[in-house]
Amino acid sequence: MALEKTSLVWKKGIKLDSLDHPSVEETDYKPALKQVQLRLLTFQRSLAEAKRSLIVVLEGPDAAGKGGAIGRMVERLDPRLLRVHSIIKPTQEEYAHHYLWRFWNRLPAYGQLAVFDRSWYGRVLVERVEGFATEKEWKRAYEEINHFEKLLVDDGAIVVKLYLQISKDEQLLRFKRREADPYKHWKITDEDWRNRRRWDDHNEAAQEMFERTSTSGVPWRIIPANYKWNARVEVVRSVVEALESAGIKKLN
Repeated sequence: MALEKTSLVWKKGIKLDSLDHPSVEETDYKPALKQVQLRLLTFQRSLAEAKRSLIVVLEGPDAAGKGGAIGRMVERLDPRLLRVHSIIKPTQEEYAHHYLWRFWNRLPAYGQLAVFDRSWYGRVLVERVEGFATEKEWKRAYEEINHFEKLLVDDGAIVVKLYLQISKDEQLLRFKRREADPYKHWKITDEDWRNRRRWDDHNEAAQEMFERTSTSGVPWRIIPANYKWNARVEVVRSVVEALESAGIKKLN
């Protein structure tokens, strides 16, 4: 059963704290997920025979469900043709280079897929809000990122940018569940609580990021994610739709 599409291509007027968050029943979720996973697997086989690559970027607040969505995206795919990169604090070697340098080293080969759990957009999100980048550095990053992505697209890459958004109340519930679950303690840190205290600043940074870097060639797609099942289907479906729009033909 196909679920109603709930993701939004960003346009002026969309506010993160004003999104509708539709729910979905488990009986609808499981067959819908399998359907889009199979479509993505079929496209992966086609991509492997093309001189093109697929780059999927996921951003969003802490506990928005990015990891779970990535898991559902790749679990049915050929693992030999994909890499998932969880982006954390740069190493000393990475600090010694331009911030985009460490992402160049992680770009996929032709015919392959790379998924970024957080990305180069950290420069205009957390690095901006927390002061890890100077105002001059993060302000010039919008143009640098647009040029970077245009270069990738001009070379045949398909770049999909997804922003999973949850409400502030939902984030608090998820934080508390993580603290109460001994198997999920590792998912909650003091840094997560510190980021939460600056919720409005992070939203402001995200809104400017959309305005400055959502281009006709590489738009931002916003996914309401209070209900994880719906968000997971939307993530996989958004990738499939991007492959279709890029002209990748499914193999018979």
